[in-house]
Parts: sequence; C-alpha cells; structure tokens
Amino acid sequence: MIISLNNLQKHFGEVVACDIAQYTINDGDMVGLVGNNGAGKTTLFRLILDLLKADNGNVTLTSLNEGLHEVDVAASEEWKHATGAFIDDSFLIDYLTPDEYFQFLGRIYGIAKDEVAERLERFRTFFAGEILGEKKLIRDYSMGNKQKIGIASAMLNRPDLLILDEPFNFLDPSSQAVIKHLLKEYHEETKATVLISSHNLNHTVEVCPRIALLEHGVIIRDILNVNGSAEAELESYFDVAAGEPDAYEATEPVDTEAAPDEAPVANATPSEEPAAGTPGTELPL
Repeated sequence: MIISLNNLQKHFGEVVACDIAQYTINDGDMVGLVGNNGAGKTTLFRLILDLLKADNGNVTLTSLNEGLHEVDVAASEEWKHATGAFIDDSFLIDYLTPDEYFQFLGRIYGIAKDEVAERLERFRTFFAGEILGEKKLIRDYSMGNKQKIGIASAMLNRPDLLILDEPFNFLDPSSQAVIKHLLKEYHEETKATVLISSHNLNHTVEVCPRIALLEHGVIIRDILNVNGSAEAELESYFDVAAGEPDAYEATEPVDTEAAPDEAPVANATPSEEPAAGTPGTELPL
C-alpha cells in the first residue's frame, strides 16, 4: 500500500498539528514515526485513517496487491478492508470477551471461526495465558492486556496497511520483545506497509528500516535506518532539543548537499528503499 500525504494540514485553534507539503510512504515500507509529546504523531495517523478531517490537502492510498487506483481516504471506503489499525482502547468493544471480539471481527472480515482461532495462535506467547479462553470482559483487563488485544485485532485480517500508535506502551519487557519479533515477522511474510509510532527510540530503531522524525506537525527528517544506524542521529537530536529551546527551528533548513539519510527533510522520500515488510489487520473504522 502506497501512502501519499499531499499538502496535508490540520490545526486545533492556533496549534499546528500537521503541516506536510508532500511525503510518500512506499509499498512495503516499515516506518517508525518518532517525536516528542504533541509532535502530531497520533493526529497524522488519524488523518491517514480518515478519523479526522484535514483542514487542507489529502491522504491518498494505492494498493498494488489489488490493482486499486489511487484513492482519497476521505472520498472512498474501498481501502478500509485492507487496513488494520489500533490507536487506543476506544477501538475495542469492551463489553465483549476477547474471544467474542475476535470472532466478531472474523465475521466482519469473512474469516471462518476455525481460521480465526488458527490466526490467533501466533499471539499465544504474546497473550501469556491471560486472554484466549478467558470469560473476562475486555473492559476489566489491564491496559497492557487491552493493548495486546488491540494489536492482535489489528493484525487479524492480515492487512496490506498496518498502523499502530505506541504499540509498546503498557507492555512489560517480555511482551515488548515478543511484539517486536511478531511485527518484523509479519512484515517479512506479507510485505505489508507498516507504520508505528513510539517514544522509545530503541524499540523503533530495532524494528523499522525507515524513521520519520516529526516536530510541530512537520516531518523534519526522513532517515534510512540500516542495522540501527539511525539511533545515534535521533539520540543526538533529542539531546539537543532537550537542552536548547530553539533546537527545532535550527533543524528546519534543508541542506541540499547533505546525504539523504542525514538531511532534515520535510517533503521527500529516502533515496534508497528499505526492505519491504510485514502484514497487519484491519479494524472497522
């Protein structure tokens, strides 16, 4: 799934939540979106998923797998069956048990009951014996287990586009390690386009071959991450940003002579494409 952001703008009063002139995520990219609180990560995901109306511009999706023409997410519904997302626990139907919820999604997607159970087997270690087969309602689970249920539900339909907002939040270290493995495995198997956001640079760098650095709604750097090479650059940026109030403004000018993986770019794609990736599942949006 190719994602194109075109003159995309969103404001909340005087606050600029998104201001992206042009940015393309290629089919099969696995992109990590990083930035401080209020940088606009969740807003961008909600614009991509047509959960927020843009003030200007649009988001278009093109599926190479199904031969779709480029579609505007705000003007079409056809992309939704191939998209899986989990932003927060409002995506869950919390008066169901996890098993009931997964089977409900299976009926929506046209997946047989036995097939749903088979697909959930890959999450058994991730669930740690606390979710499958339990009669507990989703609303009574901890935030960590709600996170697990949401991630699995987003991947259940094996979507061409998977979007996860802060998937490592609320998870213990063992579960974080498992979900990193599952995401990389999924990407390798399905070649899906995968977008994740995280405050944790280590997790993001470990999982994503491409990193987009967002600040004040603007993508200021687009970094190719080869064997964790982006970590030092990101740590340096955030160290400076923490110590200097005007650090953001200092990063805005684009050095056209710099290498693609070093230049702060707001409106470009990397000169090399990272390896294609892993699948995900769609939630009803």
